Amino acid sequence: MTALPFVPHGIDMKRNVIVAQSGGPSPVINASLQGVIEGCQSYPDRLGRVYAAWHGIEGVLKEELLDLSAQPRREVKLLRNTPAAGSIGTCRYKLKEKQAEDFDRVIDVLRAHDIGWFFYNGGNDSMDTANKIAKLARERGLDLIAAGVLKTIDNDVGDSAFKLVDHTPGYGSTARYWACIVQNAEEENRGSCPADPVLVLQAMGRKIGYIPAAARLADPERRLPLQIYLAESGLTLEQLGVNVLRQLAKDGRCIVVISEGFDVGDIGAVRDSFGHTSFSASQLTVAQIVTNYLNTLPFPVPGKARCQVPGTDQRATAVYASEVDLDEAYAVGRKAVDIAVSDGNGWMATILRAPGDEYRPVYDKVPLEQVANSERTFPKEWITADGIDVTDDFVRYAQPLIGDRWPKIKLENGLQRFARFKMKFAKKKLPAYVPQAYRQAAG
Repeated sequence: MTALPFVPHGIDMKRNVIVAQSGGPSPVINASLQGVIEGCQSYPDRLGRVYAAWHGIEGVLKEELLDLSAQPRREVKLLRNTPAAGSIGTCRYKLKEKQAEDFDRVIDVLRAHDIGWFFYNGGNDSMDTANKIAKLARERGLDLIAAGVLKTIDNDVGDSAFKLVDHTPGYGSTARYWACIVQNAEEENRGSCPADPVLVLQAMGRKIGYIPAAARLADPERRLPLQIYLAESGLTLEQLGVNVLRQLAKDGRCIVVISEGFDVGDIGAVRDSFGHTSFSASQLTVAQIVTNYLNTLPFPVPGKARCQVPGTDQRATAVYASEVDLDEAYAVGRKAVDIAVSDGNGWMATILRAPGDEYRPVYDKVPLEQVANSERTFPKEWITADGIDVTDDFVRYAQPLIGDRWPKIKLENGLQRFARFKMKFAKKKLPAYVPQAYRQAAG
């Protein structure tokens, strides 16, 4: 299938803009927001006032439109090094086909505020929302162009052949976070191994192993007693235990990086509105289950296992952000505006990789309908035969994405100075509205 056809705007070419985002944040999500804002400013004859839907599509439904055109230029510039989603908010609200009132409300809000351009920043579920808005515009005869801005730390949007998406903005920074965290863990474990010979670290990644795999970037020469367990490894808890005992007998210590999606049985899962397991909100953690199990085994050395479970800091820490990732996130935001203006409705800005040994990103477009709810897998050939590591091919793929420079974060009084927008919203023109799914849940 191809993207929706480009239908030019009418006589009054200048229309207002909504930018929004949903799903989990990333360290570079605001760099993409900056790219969209400044991209819109480069088309002053086509794109009018820029609004942010406060907390994603919920902000559209509630008619909560933050006026980004009214923000100081300094604050917009500070977006580059502002992590997570505090600037305009995010959500996990899903527009479902049966929620006809929600779709009607979206149309009403877009018309009330003369919105002709809609940019949605997110992963596969978010691209589904953007695709639905694009289709809705065509079906209802609305003069609107919708485009997607690629984002997710999981790196799971696109195809397994890497022809639609090479990698997603956000992944490079989270990969760098894990490379640095494992370096720190190595210093801890090496020093405290007489008492704590095993350190278990849990990484984000519900079903796909790109994040825990990034632990290998801390030790590309494979000198550390490091074992990596992806959700895709297919190993059991008992096999993990055998592997750890073997490592202890050889090196006297072991660092285990394990995916939060590694199968350890029932963890009392809590699910979000997209249907995904929220591991940090569930009753048990994989890392604690693994640690408890390891501590029942007869270690060949003194001491016990302990665990560490990094949480949302994996996607909300500015200091570990990759400069490469920041540059690319900004470029994807600007590219989304360019393709909306030049190619019309129904596209997502994407990153590909130029052929050759030297890494170079290429910015392109892909139809929203091809990436909406897409979910690629971690290549099986990148998992080692024993299932406890990743191959050099993965290292060659991921290493360029983490960059080799620290981000330049502005400090004031010793604290990070992040972007802080004035809470100036567009005047509401419609009656108050409660999103349909919330009413159904309350009922």
